Amino acid sequence: MGEKTKGRKRHIVVDVLGCLLSVVVHAANIHDTKAGIFTAKPAFKRYPSIQKFCADAGYRGTFVSDLKQQLGLDVDISEKIKPHEWEKLPWRWIVERTLSWFNHSRRLSKDYEITILSAEAMVKISHIHTLLKRL
Repeated sequence: MGEKTKGRKRHIVVDVLGCLLSVVVHAANIHDTKAGIFTAKPAFKRYPSIQKFCADAGYRGTFVSDLKQQLGLDVDISEKIKPHEWEKLPWRWIVERTLSWFNHSRRLSKDYEITILSAEAMVKISHIHTLLKRL
């Protein structure tokens, strides 16, 4: 049995419309730069037409080199927003908007799920629900 950690992280890959392409849930003790590749690989495998990934500054370093080495793709890293210089970063906010849609799902508001697979399934179900409401 694995080490019990407090909390989980959700990593998602979305397209330019905010539609979910891949989701990975893991223990919170794995840093974003190392866990990002776990989401990018299945997204690229399922959608080989992906030409580039965009990510925020939390994915600098290992993620960029892993993606280049394992998939041969580049990453656009958005810079951190400086205080008193707020601006909308279009690609970054698509992911942020999709994550905020998840917060409307009661089941995702807390870490209710016991297994990681059920947590990933609930993210997918929540996203399907959001898409169906928008039809």
